[in-house]
Amino acid sequence: MSTHPTRRQALAGLAALATVPAASAQADTGTLRFGVGLYQPDKEKNDATYRPLAEHLSRQLRRPVKLYTVDTWEGLAKSLAAVMGPWGYVLANHVAGAQAVATILYDGKPEYFAIMVTHPGSGIRSIADLKGKTFAFGDKGSTSGYLIPVHHFQKNRIDPEKYLGRVLYTRHQAIEMQVSRGEIDAGADYNRNRDAMIAEGLIKASDSVVFWTSDPLPNDALAVRAELAKDTAFVARLRAALASVGPELARTPGLLPARYTGFVAKDNAFYRPIRDAGLATGKLPAQ
Repeated sequence: MSTHPTRRQALAGLAALATVPAASAQADTGTLRFGVGLYQPDKEKNDATYRPLAEHLSRQLRRPVKLYTVDTWEGLAKSLAAVMGPWGYVLANHVAGAQAVATILYDGKPEYFAIMVTHPGSGIRSIADLKGKTFAFGDKGSTSGYLIPVHHFQKNRIDPEKYLGRVLYTRHQAIEMQVSRGEIDAGADYNRNRDAMIAEGLIKASDSVVFWTSDPLPNDALAVRAELAKDTAFVARLRAALASVGPELARTPGLLPARYTGFVAKDNAFYRPIRDAGLATGKLPAQ
């Protein structure tokens, strides 16, 4: 996953996102600047992973597509279209009017789940058992590692900073490994990360227990700038190009990272669960 910006950095970048002239955003013959977050360990690997997708979109759209790996909102502000995490997309929509046109599929599904995990000997069976315990969130830019768990605590009238013991903020993989080793009592993660770590032999399924699972959450969005979203003909072509990714994977398996299976057309309404959590927790800025 990428290194998430601070809220101030995010809002500054989103302000920049909103100020691009409409003419440059809507021109359909120039280069399409395509941003992807830093999902791989480094920029070089990230570029290599997502370059096949950019090249496929270029062929389908019949226009140049320039791939940018971006790990800050300042970088995303240079992109006309971008693959964005769900919370990042909701911020971009809320502040700058960016519009989702599709959602990425993982094992054929457009959704995933936030989870909370503990080690088998902790005695923790629900959030009621977390009083005074050591708990790790993901960083404060994470959907599943921070926003959704905090919202769940809030709905149960729990202030994590007062109810829990020591509170940590760290990366998803570190949370799973520290819980499995019994170094911390519990933590927040998402189901795909835990499944992948088990499959890769990084942790054993028997060394941790999932004691809470969220309602379904939307996967990463492919979003376009507000100005470009007004070009309905372009949006239709882009959605058609994205719909072709799934069938093309049979011939070109490296088009997407492992277990990602294509895109499905979605719009802003699909991200309402994230928006509701942001508003309820006060993490979305007032408009």
